[in-house]
Parts: sequence; C-alpha cells; structure tokens
Amino acid sequence: MKTDIVVIGAGPIGLFTVFEAGLLGMKCTLIDNLDKPGGQCAELYPDKPIFDIPGVPYQTGQEHVDALLKQIEPFEYDLMLKERVEEINKNKEHWIIKTNSKTEIESKNIFIAAGAGSFEPIKPTLEKDFSVFEDKQIFYSIKDKNIFKGKKVAIFGGGDSALDWTIELEKIGADISLIHRRDAFRGAPDSEMQVRKLADKKKIKLLTPYIIKDFNEGDKIKDVVLFNSETKDDSTISVDYILFFYGLNKKLGPINKWGLELSGNKIKVNTETFETEQKGIFAVGDINTYPGKLNLILSGFHETTLAVQEAFKRVHPGERVPFGYTTSSKDLHEKLGYKNSK
Repeated sequence: MKTDIVVIGAGPIGLFTVFEAGLLGMKCTLIDNLDKPGGQCAELYPDKPIFDIPGVPYQTGQEHVDALLKQIEPFEYDLMLKERVEEINKNKEHWIIKTNSKTEIESKNIFIAAGAGSFEPIKPTLEKDFSVFEDKQIFYSIKDKNIFKGKKVAIFGGGDSALDWTIELEKIGADISLIHRRDAFRGAPDSEMQVRKLADKKKIKLLTPYIIKDFNEGDKIKDVVLFNSETKDDSTISVDYILFFYGLNKKLGPINKWGLELSGNKIKVNTETFETEQKGIFAVGDINTYPGKLNLILSGFHETTLAVQEAFKRVHPGERVPFGYTTSSKDLHEKLGYKNSK
C-alpha cells in the first residue's frame, strides 16, 4: 500500500490532517489501535463539553469528532482501526511502516498524532481473573451510557471520570454507588460538591473509605465485596455493572524505538514545520514538545496545518505549495463539493 501521509493516531488532530492534506490534493492513511476514530475525545470523554474550539461555543467530545468526520467526507482516505504501528524503516526516499497485523505501507511522510501515546486502563489487583467479564459487566470507559439506565452500577475511583459519570448516570436513572478508598477526591471541586449533594439527598450511595476486595459470580457478577480500611470490616453490595476509573497508564510504546529525539514522553520538533530530526517524520498535537507548547486541540490544528505544507514539498519536490482561501477559491470549493447558489 502506498499513500502520501501515514497518520499514526485517529484523534482530532489526525482527522484534521486529512482535511488539510486533502486541500492540497494528498491522501492520508490513518492508523489507530482503538476500535473507532476520535482518540481520547471519543474513548474517555465523549459526553464532556469542550469550550475552546474557535467559533464553536459548546461541543461534547463525540460531537467534535463527528464534526471532524463530516468535514473530511469530501476526501479519500484510509482508516485502519485496531492496528498498531510496530516498525518504521527507511527505504531511500520512503518510509516503510509495518503494523502488528502485518500491514505494510510505503510513504514519504509520517505524522505522529498519537496524543499522549498509547494508553491502557489501570485495573484493580484481585486474586481471581476477571477478564471474562470485561466489556460485559466490567468497564474502564463508557461508550453507550444508556446501557446503565435503571441498573445498579458500582463506580470505583476518585478523579474527574468517576465524579462526572456519577453525576451523568444518575441523571438517566442509574442506581449509583460511588466507592473510593478515602473521603477526599482528586476531581474538580464543583463536581465533588455535586456528588456530595446527590449523596445527601439519597440519590446516590457514597461509600468511603472502601476498596474492592472480591466479587461473587457465577455466569454473571452479582455482588461486590468491599473492605473498609478504617473499621476493617467487609460489606457486600449487589451490582449489574462495575466501572473502574482508576486512571490510565500512558506509554509511548514502539515510538521509543524509532530513533526520535525525546524529552520525557514527548517528541521534540522544530516549530517551522513540526518535523522531527528524522526527515519526513512529523509530530503534531499532544505528543510533541517545543518551547511554549500548549496541550490544546487548537494548537494541534495549527501544527498539522504547517506540517502538511512541508509534507507536500516531499511528495512534489520542486513544486510550489498551492495556497488558497476556502472562502474564495473555486478550486477548493470544487474539492469540497461546495456550490454557491447565488
């Protein structure tokens, strides 16, 4: 397979790369180890609001992803999900990218738009193997909140995810028990205040200081055994679903092996092209670092827009990078499928 730009990561910055490349007539191939596009916006906070997208007063994480997918509909691109880039090798003017599924892609440009790197949920340490219940009764993120409507849900954690989902699921009629190892939380004070008010009004159960000790199961999990760290007593609550929000282990994964200059878990780039010291490999979005870097989506949009200009020069050496305003360029209107009826 050959493409103009391989984009590692199908989050907002990766998706917007398709748009900017499409305006210049280039094709992208996106690779992501998740099962859907959108990155952390879709995986971790699909229902949480985003307020700092220019011109958009309010948008949830999933609405933002949906808008980006709509924006790139005019352009041809490949989207490879549940695949992870394992190897990058140089072959003269091209890079050869190999995934864990043995897919091999040749391209002059690689855009690393992997956010904070690959991430996996922190799981509880229990004696028994509970993996058979994962994605059935045990979850580490929420894709469809409606499955919890009217159900008994145990939420474990003390950060923003635990607090926010306690508030959100209570709104749709879930019977919530929020369990935390101490009676202090790491999340936003306003969210903690809302949760405590819900507990005072008996709309949720707030159980502290408890940790999970075990659960009773047959074909399904029926009860969770909790341990009180102060009284040293055990207690049991019945559940339909369990949500663990203990946070994420973030890892660079194979990126460590690609010969790129790193600063901690970030990739160093120059701010003219956002290219690494390896020609043809760019890093955009939260994965990169430079003086004055801000980890904002809008910063990533700026970075990938400039990086695409340099990528064009590598695909079409000696040619002038075409530039036009989408407001007035008839060529761009044609690419975007826009017809002015006036």
